[in-house]
Amino acid sequence: MVPTPIRQIATPNNLTKLAYQTLQQGKSLAGLAHKELSTKLMEVMAPGAIPKTKPITKELLIELRRSMAELEKRDWLEAEEGIYPKSLLFDAPWLDWAKTYPLVWLDLPSTWKRRKARKVREIPIQIEAEMYPNYYLQNFHHQTDGYLSDHSAELYDIQVEILFNGTADSMRRRVLAPLKRGLNRFSKRSQGSLRVLDVATGTGRTLNQIRGALPKIEILGIDLSLSYLRQASKYLNQNNSGLAQLIRGNAEDLPFSSHSMQGVTCVFLLHELPREARYNVLKECWRVLEPGGVLVIADSIQPADSPQFSLVMENFQRVFHEPYYKDYINDNIEDHLNEIGFNGVTAESHFMTRVWNATKPTK
Repeated sequence: MVPTPIRQIATPNNLTKLAYQTLQQGKSLAGLAHKELSTKLMEVMAPGAIPKTKPITKELLIELRRSMAELEKRDWLEAEEGIYPKSLLFDAPWLDWAKTYPLVWLDLPSTWKRRKARKVREIPIQIEAEMYPNYYLQNFHHQTDGYLSDHSAELYDIQVEILFNGTADSMRRRVLAPLKRGLNRFSKRSQGSLRVLDVATGTGRTLNQIRGALPKIEILGIDLSLSYLRQASKYLNQNNSGLAQLIRGNAEDLPFSSHSMQGVTCVFLLHELPREARYNVLKECWRVLEPGGVLVIADSIQPADSPQFSLVMENFQRVFHEPYYKDYINDNIEDHLNEIGFNGVTAESHFMTRVWNATKPTK
């Protein structure tokens, strides 16, 4: 007698997982389709702006897909384990993005024009340059206005989702597990007394994820761009969730007293800093942390930890204006953290993101 196959019961959990997988596949396909169409359009309208990239091999494409699948699996498992609520897996301002997406297309010709002319310092004329470090006054990624306008801030999140084929938030969420583990050192205190600072908070997506995973703690975000802070305020205050404090400031000179934070996060910042500034930011993170506090950094992978993706990193430099990226991928972040005085420095990679976890010793 042939045994009857056991069918998976359609439980609410299975349906939620299927919905998440479908969402991720949809975002991935949408990102790939956008890049394919925009490249073909650039070939017609601005052939001189086409970057000279190296072709992706079949083997590399397979490895990229495998790595994306591993990231998706990890993202779901950590939500199942309760590290963060499953609602975060579906958190996206879909209506805003639907309205914004046509603006992404309308912005492309100016991006191509800057790339072709090699203009990388076209910033809004009303900007008071003395308020910013010189390295910041650039069109990072060739984007219009750099990080210095409401227009740029409005387009940023959807542009990053397209760039990473819908995995940007999944990579950001990799800071949540080490952050929560680190904050366990303060488990004898009330959660409401704990403070976590997100450095270079941008549009506030990482800060919102921290709030979802740790709803009772006090969260703060700092960024140099007033425009991006305005966008973050709009995003973070659209419901009845706990308030987030947003402060304008330079991460090289954080406007907080020493030992005032129990946790610090920093996502996608270090690769956009010259080495001296990068080191200064890490020292400031050390200063504001209370002994026993945790620092969690997420940024680009590096050839030392992900040699299989070296071609991807090389092409990234060719396509986007990232003036400090080459130095960053050859910089030893672990050495900097150890030299500054952090203990227990660990790191792991997830698709295109490297996550460092370090503790400020109590003695």
